[in-house]
Amino acid sequence: MGIEVYPGSCHCGAIGFSYRTHQPPAAWNVRACQCSFCRAHTGLTTSDPSGSIEFHEHQAGSLQRYRFGLRITDFLLCHVCGVYIGAEIETPAGLFGIINIHALRPVPGGIGPAVAMDYGSESAAERVERREERWTPVIAAVA
Repeated sequence: MGIEVYPGSCHCGAIGFSYRTHQPPAAWNVRACQCSFCRAHTGLTTSDPSGSIEFHEHQAGSLQRYRFGLRITDFLLCHVCGVYIGAEIETPAGLFGIINIHALRPVPGGIGPAVAMDYGSESAAERVERREERWTPVIAAVA
């Protein structure tokens, strides 16, 4: 399978992303983080270390970054409609991200079930290391 581009956006279209992966949707590793933020947003995330993500801001000032917990990751929300589209972390190894599959437009068929994940026992260093290994490189940062 060649590289596929999966577009996504918030509800109003003010922010979005382009997710590039060689993996078919049936092979995606879908995670349901059990933190209160992800549960409140019913976030289901995926990433591909050999793919790429480009986040977009179509309406100036619409991207809201939110940090909580260890305060090392930016969770990306629309300032206009409130939708959570993904997250990114900047580390010495680069910029990495995940997408919320609920923000895909359209959501492709055949995506497997989500696995519940709890990262609460990780230190900041462990969390950074895991994300550098498993998250997708972000090729264009949004200011």
